[in-house]
Amino acid sequence: MIEDVEYDPYALPADAIQEPPQSLLTALRKIGPGIILAGTIVGSGELLLTTSLGAKHGFVFLWLILFSCVIKVFVQTELGRYAISSGKPTLGAVNELGGPRLGANWICWWWFVMMSTTVFQLGAMTGTVGQSLHLAFPGLSEQLVSLFDTSFPALARIVSERPDYPWAILTCLTAILLLWSGSYQRIESVTTFLVVGLTLVTVTAAMALPATRFPIPWNDVAKGLTFGLPAEGIAVAFGVFGITGVGAAELFYYPYWCLEKGYARYTGRSDESPEWVNRARGWIRVMYLDAWVSMIVFTISTVAFYFMGATVLHSQGLAPQGKDMILTLSRMFVDSFGTWTQVAFLIGAGAVLFKTLYLSSAGNARLVADLMSLAGIARYRKPHERARAIHWISLLIPVIALGLFLTFKEPKWMVVVGGFGQALTLPIITASTIYFRYRKLDRRLTPPLLLDICLWIAFVSITLVAGYALRDQIIKFAFTPSVIGGK
Repeated sequence: MIEDVEYDPYALPADAIQEPPQSLLTALRKIGPGIILAGTIVGSGELLLTTSLGAKHGFVFLWLILFSCVIKVFVQTELGRYAISSGKPTLGAVNELGGPRLGANWICWWWFVMMSTTVFQLGAMTGTVGQSLHLAFPGLSEQLVSLFDTSFPALARIVSERPDYPWAILTCLTAILLLWSGSYQRIESVTTFLVVGLTLVTVTAAMALPATRFPIPWNDVAKGLTFGLPAEGIAVAFGVFGITGVGAAELFYYPYWCLEKGYARYTGRSDESPEWVNRARGWIRVMYLDAWVSMIVFTISTVAFYFMGATVLHSQGLAPQGKDMILTLSRMFVDSFGTWTQVAFLIGAGAVLFKTLYLSSAGNARLVADLMSLAGIARYRKPHERARAIHWISLLIPVIALGLFLTFKEPKWMVVVGGFGQALTLPIITASTIYFRYRKLDRRLTPPLLLDICLWIAFVSITLVAGYALRDQIIKFAFTPSVIGGK
C-alpha cells in the first residue's frame, strides 16, 4: 500500500553509501535508468514519425536520425552528473536558477507546458494501440456493435465508425492497472523485458530484408549518410530531431530515474573528502555506461524502423496516416515476409506504443508531483505523501491521453504537436545544463574537454533546430489561407 512507503529515493542518508563497482560486469548489473529511458524513447516517434519520414523521403534523412540519437546523450549525461553530485532532480535543480518565478522557477512551468503537449503524443499512442489491436482482433468491436445495436444505437454507430475506440479504452485501463503499483523496480523489470524483445524483433526484420523482394538499396543508404535537407521535408525532419533519440521530456526524466536507482544515495552528500570524490566519479562512470548502453539500444531500434519504412513503404509510395496508419505500417512486414506476419506486427506495434504510454505516465507523474512541491501547491512531510501524489497523477495521465485521442483522432498530427513542444524546450534544458556544468558542478568532477566540446555542439545544433521549428510554425500561422481568411 502507498501509506506504507517509508523509503525516500531522493534522500541521502549516510547509511546508504556504497562503493562503486570496479569491474565492467558488476557495473552492468547496476544500470537501469537508461533502459527505462530507451523504453520511453522507442515509441510514437520511432514507429510513427520516423517510419513515416522514411516512407516519404527514403534514406535522405538517415544522417539526421543518427545525429539526433547520439548528440543529445551528452546533455543527458551532464544532467546525470549534476544529479549524482548534488542529489537534486531536474526540476529541483532548475528551480534554483534565476529569472521570473510563480512559486517555482519559470523553467519549471515551461516544462509543464511542454509536458502538456507531450500528452498529445500519449493520446496518439493510445489510439494507435487501439488501431493495432482492432486489426489483430477485429471480432471484439463487431460483437460490441451487435450488442449495442438495439439498446444503444448511437454508441453502436460510433463503434462501427471507429472500431479502434474500444481497444483504446482497454489500453487506457491496462496502463492504469500496471501503474497502480508502479515502483521503480517494477518499471525497470517490465521495461527491460519489452525493450530487449521488441528491439530483437525489429532488428531481425530489418536484417532479413535482403532476402525479400525489397532488398536494402545500399547506394541510397550511402547517400543518406551525407548531409542533405530537401525543402519539402525540412519541417518534418526538424520535428523528428525533436522527438527521436533523447527528447526534452527524457532529459527531464533521466535524473529522477538515476536518483531512484540510487546513484546519488550511494555517493552520499558532498563533502571535502577524497573518498566522496572517488565515489562520485565511480557512480558517474556507471551512469555513463548506463546512458551509452541505452543509446546503442534506442539507436539500433530507431534505425531499424527507419530502414523498414525507407526500404519497403517508400518504394511503393505508401504514406502512413490517419485511421489507416497502422494498417499501412503493417505493410512493412506483410509485403516483405507474408500475411502471416501481420498479427505479430500489430501486437508488437501495440506493445511498443503501450510501453511508452506506461513509462511516460510514470515519468511525468514524478515531475508533476515535484512541481507541486516546488510551487507550494503540495507539501510532502513524509515519503509516502510524495508516493501517493505520484501514484494518482500517473493514473490520471492515461485518462487525459485517451480523452485527447477521442477528441482529435489523428495520431500523426498529435505526435508532431508533442515533437514541436519538445523541440522548443530542448535549448532551454540544454542551456540550463551548460549553466550547471560551469557554475554549479563541483570542480573536482569536471568532465574531459572532449565532452565539453560535444555538449556545446549539442547546444548549438539543438538551438538551430528549435529556431527553425519556431520560424516554420510562425510562417504557417501567418500565411496559411485557412488561418487568414477563415477558409
